[in-house]
Amino acid sequence: MYIAFAPLQGYTDAVYRRAHHECVGGVDEYYTPFVRIEHGEVRKKDLRDTDPGRNAGVPTVPQVIAAGGDEFARLCDALQEQGWQRIDLNMGCPFPMQVKAGRGSGLLQHPDRIEEIQREMLRRPEVLFSVKMRLGQESEEEGLAAMPIVNGMPLIHVTLHPRLGRQQYKGVADREAFLRFHEACRHPVVYNGDIFEIKNEELKMKNLAGAKFKGLMIGRGLLARPWMLGDKEPAQVLHDMHAIVYQHAVETLCGDSQTLSRLHAFWEYADIPHKQKKAIMKATTLTRYREAVAALACLPASS
Repeated sequence: MYIAFAPLQGYTDAVYRRAHHECVGGVDEYYTPFVRIEHGEVRKKDLRDTDPGRNAGVPTVPQVIAAGGDEFARLCDALQEQGWQRIDLNMGCPFPMQVKAGRGSGLLQHPDRIEEIQREMLRRPEVLFSVKMRLGQESEEEGLAAMPIVNGMPLIHVTLHPRLGRQQYKGVADREAFLRFHEACRHPVVYNGDIFEIKNEELKMKNLAGAKFKGLMIGRGLLARPWMLGDKEPAQVLHDMHAIVYQHAVETLCGDSQTLSRLHAFWEYADIPHKQKKAIMKATTLTRYREAVAALACLPASS
């Protein structure tokens, strides 16, 4: 069973990915937050996160988001210059800024641009590509209409999050729609969406989807319960991962405000008691933050 850790901008950076890999593991591939074009250039901040040195020893997949063939080609060029031969295309991001630019799930409304990307993929036989997508932006018909093009791409798999882009993360992931796409897709398919208990999800999706089903991609569920895939106690996982993220933050970031912004992100999705989380998130100095973390019942005071 293939297991991937889905990316989330501002949360699953190289430090967090390494912390999870070293403290828990159980993930076959960690996907980076998408690399994008910003102000006409490939964003340097994104390339710092995909720097191979920062990801050495961690099974990492850089993800790109593009509005068409030209952007996709430039992003692939930048990543290949770093030495990557494995790239994922995001056709599922539902955030309005990206959708309005025709990226993410907005790309599903432009089959001609998806064809441009398909041609760019075919020009790069040395790269292993995959795609992450939604049912569509406004309707399921958009995703189904794109499937013949996606089927013509040289992909190792397609990850489907069975919601529409306009839903963002509201409502419930549509597993019946996932099965319809699974039937229409000629590639191995990975399921993503509302996964919070790995064993139950494995059995359900294996039984429903059959032989072409490759595995699961988990995002918010793993941010909430990073211990999900391992055999360590939750308290130990949180303690060990936090120690890595905390050390990096205090060594590389300037001032309490910047440092706390990164540290608060570690806890934002974490499945911990509300009262303790509120105290951590309200801390405005590192001293108060350390006191709030030390008071968290599920963590040793030394953290």
